[in-house]
Amino acid sequence: MSLINSMTLKMNNPFSHRKVARLVLAAVLAAAAPWAQAWWHKDWTQRTRLTLDTTAQGVNLSGNMAGATVALRLHSGNFDFAAAQDNGADLRVLAADDKTPLKFHVERFDGLNELAVLWVQLPALAGNSDKNLLYVYAGNPKAAAEQAVAYDPATRAVLHFSDKDGASHDAQLKASSAPVPMADAILAGGARLAGTALVWPDAAATTTAAGGALSWSLWVRPDAAGNATLLQQGPLTLKLAGGQLAASLGAFNASGGQVPAAAWTHVALTLGGGKLTLLVAGVQVAQVDAATPAVAGPLALGAGFSGAVDELAVAAEARSADWLRLAAASQGIDNKLVKAQRETVDTAGKGDGEPGHGGYFGILFANLTVDAWVVIVILAVMFVVAAWVMVSKALLVNRTDRANRAFLADFRNRRAADMLAIRAGQDGVAGQSSLYRLYQAGTRELDKRDVGKPQAAALSGASLDAVKAAVDADLVRETHKLNAGMVMLTIAISGGPFLGLLGTVVGVMITFAAIAAAGDVNVNAIAPGIAAALLATVAGLGVAIPALFGYNWLASRIKNISADMQIFVDEFITKVAEQYGAR
Repeated sequence: MSLINSMTLKMNNPFSHRKVARLVLAAVLAAAAPWAQAWWHKDWTQRTRLTLDTTAQGVNLSGNMAGATVALRLHSGNFDFAAAQDNGADLRVLAADDKTPLKFHVERFDGLNELAVLWVQLPALAGNSDKNLLYVYAGNPKAAAEQAVAYDPATRAVLHFSDKDGASHDAQLKASSAPVPMADAILAGGARLAGTALVWPDAAATTTAAGGALSWSLWVRPDAAGNATLLQQGPLTLKLAGGQLAASLGAFNASGGQVPAAAWTHVALTLGGGKLTLLVAGVQVAQVDAATPAVAGPLALGAGFSGAVDELAVAAEARSADWLRLAAASQGIDNKLVKAQRETVDTAGKGDGEPGHGGYFGILFANLTVDAWVVIVILAVMFVVAAWVMVSKALLVNRTDRANRAFLADFRNRRAADMLAIRAGQDGVAGQSSLYRLYQAGTRELDKRDVGKPQAAALSGASLDAVKAAVDADLVRETHKLNAGMVMLTIAISGGPFLGLLGTVVGVMITFAAIAAAGDVNVNAIAPGIAAALLATVAGLGVAIPALFGYNWLASRIKNISADMQIFVDEFITKVAEQYGAR
């Protein structure tokens, strides 16, 4: 049957040596190396390293645990969906030794929206430790699906509500009616109830003999605070009473813990060892002494309840508070349990399959969204153009300034009679001078009037004005030549940061949308996407800051050269007027 749309049933009773197995598995975990030493298989090109934090900073577990099943969310922040098969068939989950495959099944794999939910059974989990590791592999286009039901023998039933009809495909447990499905519940699919109970008439799989033990757990989101029956089978009832969790078992009653309206809350009931216990989010809120009678008959969910439900689980043992706290933490939205880091095979290495370590910038580039890449490419083009303008303009102003100094020294050292003779042999270094070109413009006008020749008449005031106008026109053209391309620097200065900010804002929006859809709000899910989005702003500043310094330096040099040209024009016209003007 489909593992995404399934309710998994286990009929086995807990075995007597469970505690011994837990101790042995905990010892194995404690002896395991904290970091994997080798890439599991060279055919898989990416893996996500998951750390399960059971310390006070994560989900505080008091002791070791074996056989627990946790929900793992994969999203664009910790998993490369583009490298995986469209249906997730190449997924593999390995233990901390990076060698031992673990049982897992997929409830949801949506490559288009880059969201997935995996259920993984942990052979051992050390309490009060941040060294619990798992590895999720993908990136093998030839791999066939390998999934297995991932629950311990005490698990009797788990209903994900991911089926399109809301019911189990297992013949042992069929609902009398189908709930209204909802696309996004606490994990993947959920169910909406409107007061009418969802009943499993033949619930033999969840029957508990007198003196036995059982656990019920469920995610609920009531539309309003009120009274409703969440679960009922035989004499045992788990209910809401005025927004408070309550339970009844014959003459025994327990109540405590708030279940707020319009919010997801993990509620649980355990019965065994002479105790009836209620828990909210894995924290005990009420407990009374009560022997376990036979609990049999139809199992009813949601009588008088209006709201959403998800992840109904029934077990044939009284789960510990740690067990239920772990379940609530791994399934909940505020997931402090799991910290993830995506890795890829280092194909540039020696082919030993070791993971590549691109550093922080490798993580940033791996998490860049398409819009951020577009912005960064545009900014890269802007940077190349700005750099070309700065380099070419710097060479031009340096060459012009050097040639101007050489020409001006020659011009000022000549006697008045030789003032018009500088043109001979000045097409070399001095030919690169803007002052020399202005000088040429003036001498051309003087040549038209035969200035300097024996038959030439003295220049009138009008003629001097005409010569000056011609030189001023060339002065404007020289100024335009010096300033050509500077607008590209102003565009880079003003436009670069805004483009980078645009890429960042859109990237952050996409990151938060993905997190909202995945329901995973821990810092490890948010940080890579936001950090990568900020890379666009860094790129914008990386374009603008050099362009700003280059523009200011070039503008200052161009301003000095322009001032020198204006002074030269006045000096040249004055000397012409003194030498050849009318007296």
